[in-house]
Amino acid sequence: MPDNLKRLVNIRSPFFAPRGRRVIVTAAVLGWAVFELVTGSPGWALLFGAAGAWCYYEFFLVFDPDNYKDHDNG
Repeated sequence: MPDNLKRLVNIRSPFFAPRGRRVIVTAAVLGWAVFELVTGSPGWALLFGAAGAWCYYEFFLVFDPDNYKDHDNG
């Protein structure tokens, strides 16, 4: 995977270390999944629901603050 793409999809970025940001992102993604479901787009709802579940898992269930420190050696 190219380095630029790795940075784009890196959910363990130091940006997400504060709890407030993690809550907002997770709520926004899950909220969008509900919106898509209500408006009759189950495919998009499933996609955003899966992304929200992934955020919830990474940000709250297996959260380790050491994973969110800046490890840039360059």
